[in-house]
Amino acid sequence: MTAIVIYDTTLRDGMQGEGMSLSAEEKLRVAHLLDDLGVPMIEAGFPASNPKEAELFELLAQERLRSDIAAFGMTRRRDSSAAEDPALRLLADSFAPVCTLVGKTWALHLDKVVRVDRDENLRMIADSVGFLADRQKVVVYDAEHFFDAWREDRAYALRCLHAAFEAGAAYLVLCDTNGASLPHEVQEATAAVAEALPDARLGIHCHNDAGCGVANSLAAVRAGAGMVQGTMNGYGERCGNADLVSIVPNLQLKMGYSCLPEASLRGLTEASHFLAELLNFTPDPNQPYVGTNAFAHKGGMHVAGVAADPATFEHIDPAAVGNRRELLISELSGKGTVLQRAEQSGVELDDAAAARVVERVKALEHRGFHFEAADGSFDLLIRRQTGGYEPLFRLESWRVIAEKREDGRVQTEATIKIWVPPTLDGDRYVKTAEGNGPVNALDTALRAAITETYPHLADIKLVNYKVRILDEAKATGAVTRVLLDASDGTDTWGAIGVSENVIEASWEALVDSLEAGFLPGRVHHQRRAAARVAAS
Repeated sequence: MTAIVIYDTTLRDGMQGEGMSLSAEEKLRVAHLLDDLGVPMIEAGFPASNPKEAELFELLAQERLRSDIAAFGMTRRRDSSAAEDPALRLLADSFAPVCTLVGKTWALHLDKVVRVDRDENLRMIADSVGFLADRQKVVVYDAEHFFDAWREDRAYALRCLHAAFEAGAAYLVLCDTNGASLPHEVQEATAAVAEALPDARLGIHCHNDAGCGVANSLAAVRAGAGMVQGTMNGYGERCGNADLVSIVPNLQLKMGYSCLPEASLRGLTEASHFLAELLNFTPDPNQPYVGTNAFAHKGGMHVAGVAADPATFEHIDPAAVGNRRELLISELSGKGTVLQRAEQSGVELDDAAAARVVERVKALEHRGFHFEAADGSFDLLIRRQTGGYEPLFRLESWRVIAEKREDGRVQTEATIKIWVPPTLDGDRYVKTAEGNGPVNALDTALRAAITETYPHLADIKLVNYKVRILDEAKATGAVTRVLLDASDGTDTWGAIGVSENVIEASWEALVDSLEAGFLPGRVHHQRRAAARVAAS
């Protein structure tokens, strides 16, 4: 099996995307994440650019990583020598065994940006690469705007590559810096370079401006590239870089190349989501391979097909990349979907009960419910239809008061009256709490009433709250849908409420979110919580 060198540039090129910002310590965590995945080369950044980058290199120098760290820089300035260039000397003195140099290839940049003639540019490339190669660095030469240059002047584009190769570059990377190229163009150009430089090791670096970053990278590999550069989740400037999270499984699972250890591939989903959360981004649910919708099935016929043979609607086994199958519940669902969901959540359901659940789903979705994003509420619905549902409490009443004062402050207070447990011999609790809005006040009051009886509540936090108006023409009198996400730190589930009163809808979703956290399928979390309480 042919090995492809995966070169990750998330910490440098990826950080140029909008909203991308990590401290040096956080970047170190990303480096360990990539190292744990088995990524062979990690481009840590441009040590000469700013103090944060310098700090990161100081931290990395103290780490023991299996991956090779690459330090990034540019070819020397014009009318000087590489030995006299402070940035190149910094690269030479760096602990990093790999040095990546970017050099100009396209006449447009030579004429309009760096204002240097073509022969001097060739000398800049050769002098810079040779300087670092002589100091035993593995030099990766990034030919910036290569494909634009190839379209304009193939002979000069090849001269630039020859200059770097003859000076000692270990890899010649063809960069689609503008992201303008299409797969057939990339494959043709890469094949031509491979023929012109048969002894050189080629790489590919693509941006996604035309939506072809992943496809272009795969096309380059087919034409002879042995290194693929990209970023995790496709982060990067403008439309981003080629997404390694899609490139790696495509190469390894579909094209027969070796990129990462098999165990690492199974950690791809977790790594992708971890990085998104570290950057304070929401993981893309529609991201290929690792998104929560990547293996989600909604239509009844699709679910039936997957039940018969997963290959009918799944292009790989989700577990191969650490993902899992999701069954989305909606008015399109059939009994098969309900039966599979019930089996996943540990409920025994016959065909008749499944049919009742389907009819109930259709009726509720006609009113505005939306169970695709409310798996917790759907699990409760199944139990309510089969007699396996037991509420946490019995509601007597709740009341919310919102008061705006003369000084501009808004005070919200909620009072609830409930019976715990909900049986006739339960205890009556009356609790009042203030909160940052009515939902927070209700949540605080409810928890104050039942936490002692249900200590697992301490694990459950609300992590998302969404409100949508369903019939906008009615303005403030419209029906409102509320979606809540809850998590116990390990599992996350959704709950839903629908009402003309937004507080009532919020209450329904709030109660479902808490009760879903106590379902038998999450019993291991309850045991963990009980053990923690006992230990304290």
